[in-house]
Amino acid sequence: MHSSDINKLKQYIEKIENLEVEKTEIQEHISDVYKQAKSDGFDMKTIRKIVKLKKMKTEDRETADLLLDTYMLALGLVPSSAQELNESP
Repeated sequence: MHSSDINKLKQYIEKIENLEVEKTEIQEHISDVYKQAKSDGFDMKTIRKIVKLKKMKTEDRETADLLLDTYMLALGLVPSSAQELNESP
């Protein structure tokens, strides 16, 4: 390996290491925000789900919602009045 290639490799490794440190710090900040929200009485599972849903494309989110509703209806987890609402035009 040429010395210029070795230097490039070292730079890449250092850059990756620095980014890994930043990633850890950012994850700690995110965790702190979740803890603050929890201490204010918000439900963490719901907040995490909302964050996940907001990352999704609208079409993908709508498809996932439709599948969830369909499966829940099939398993009898939704009251029959809700089923009637879903069947109306």
